[in-house]
Order: sequence, then structure tokens, then C-alpha cells
Amino acid sequence: MEPRVEALHRKSEIPGERGLPKPEVPEIEVAAEGVLGDFNRWRHEEGHDDPTAAVLLLPTEMLEELRKEGWPVRPGDLGENIATRGIPYGALEPGMQLRLGSAELTVTRPCDPCNHLYQLPYVGEARGPEFLKVMLDRRGWYARVDRAGTIHRGDRIQLRR
Repeated sequence: MEPRVEALHRKSEIPGERGLPKPEVPEIEVAAEGVLGDFNRWRHEEGHDDPTAAVLLLPTEMLEELRKEGWPVRPGDLGENIATRGIPYGALEPGMQLRLGSAELTVTRPCDPCNHLYQLPYVGEARGPEFLKVMLDRRGWYARVDRAGTIHRGDRIQLRR
């Protein structure tokens, strides 16, 4: 299967809310600072708008795997901006370059699970520690934007190592 963009997500800033979950949108614009119109409180307040964490990628197959394990994870729940199809989680690695639509990204590092995932209705305080363990090495990959552009749901993904 040729790698594709399965879904795109962004969430505007809402006072007092975090960036989870992110609603699905048909297209996104990306620039060095990230997905335009997307506000991620952690990335802004704690990550100081680090350009190496501008975009969060997550293979849709990972969401499917989590659902098979009994976690009712929906697209956008984990804060991903770009859900891919056809790229195994383990195939992504720092330095890998992706072209999606007219944008170009470079994978920089894995995203570590954090206690903000506790706010998901099926996690909460009671199951939070268990969910964080489940999400180790599965939360997604951060990427920087090398070339600003537009990405549409269904766009082909070209990979370069």
C-alpha cells in the first residue's frame, strides 16, 4: 500500500482547554511554527514553540492496534495533526523526510506520553498510569516543517531516509 494521509487534525485555542482531542479537518496549512490555526498548550507553554515539535504524526494503524487492545481511541484523541496510513510506526525515525502535498517535513523525535492524556474520557485519573505505560513508544512522532505548504486528506506521502 502506498503511504497516504489518512486524516488531518487541528484545534483552535480555547481558553482553559488543552489541545486534545483535535477535530478532523479536510486540509491543513503548515509553516515553521506548525499547523496554522492549531494551538497546543503544552508545545506553547512548556515546549516554547520548539520548531522541532511543530507537527505530530501518528500512523492510523497504531490507533487500530490500541482499539484491539480495548482502548476506545478515536482519531484526534492523541493530539496528532497528521494520521498516516501505510507507514508502520517502527519505520519512522529521526531524520526521515516526508513530502505530503506541497509540504516537506523531517521526523525529529518520538512524542512521549504525558499526563494530559488523563483528560480523555476513557482514561481519567484511575486508568491514567496504565494508559501512559501502554502509550510508551506509541504516541507518535514530532516533525519540523522544512517547506511550508498545504496537506489534504488522501495526499500521497513520499518518504526519504
